Amino acid sequence: MELSATNTTKRLTPQDFRARKGATPLVCLTAYTTPVARLVDRDCDLVLVGDSVGMVLHGLPSTLGVTMEMMILHGQAVARGLEHAFMVVDMPFGSYEQGPAQAFANAARLMAETGAGAVKLEGGATMEPTIRFLVDRGIPVMAHIGLTPQAVNVLGGYKVQGRGADATRIMDDADAVARAGAFAVVLEKVPAQLADDITARLAIPTIGIGASAGCDGQILVVDDMLGQFTDFRPKFVKRYAELGADAASAIQTYAQEVRARAFPDDSHVFSDKPAGTK
Repeated sequence: MELSATNTTKRLTPQDFRARKGATPLVCLTAYTTPVARLVDRDCDLVLVGDSVGMVLHGLPSTLGVTMEMMILHGQAVARGLEHAFMVVDMPFGSYEQGPAQAFANAARLMAETGAGAVKLEGGATMEPTIRFLVDRGIPVMAHIGLTPQAVNVLGGYKVQGRGADATRIMDDADAVARAGAFAVVLEKVPAQLADDITARLAIPTIGIGASAGCDGQILVVDDMLGQFTDFRPKFVKRYAELGADAASAIQTYAQEVRARAFPDDSHVFSDKPAGTK
């Protein structure tokens, strides 16, 4: 089944994602605002309103301080900019770990107030009952295993997960979320061979970030791949632009022209004569 977000006949659904297993790779990016959502909509199959918004837009040191209110606000903004891409919203830290009932209440709120087509939550085997509970009650779930940023304090930092004997743990997590009914799973910062093994093993699509080109799709934080941050260069991010450097240069030029009274010039100010008169 060959589908693309550039096909305007309909928006992708979780069922479409499952059908894309092993087919044309799924293109996924984050977005947090309406203008960026409009930019990515045409070329992306899935747009994730990630809890990375806390670090990218709000200057938080990690994703742990992100709230439900923040996710709803940004989810609503992104929804206004999408016509074709499938929108998934992250469940923030503390909104689902207590148990299935808490997870359902917050997931239902996220979907009702943002119009999201699914939620994403972090965790493998420990989240199996929660994922099953949500799916059984009509909430599509994208899982997230490997490096799970909300558990960064337990994991000891933003380290590669699944090396050596630890590969068994990650494989068990992958089996658990698939068994629970997740329609796709994000593999973050795991060795390439392990990502390939998981992709071959699971019947659901794998979405890589710092994993392998063999995954069924890829996702990046849009600000990272556009080079918005000049001091942040993780190994798994390819920069397709250098907007941060370009913006800094533009701002410097603007400041110089303002101080030299070169801006605004005659083409950017208004005369006292009506338009079209001499």
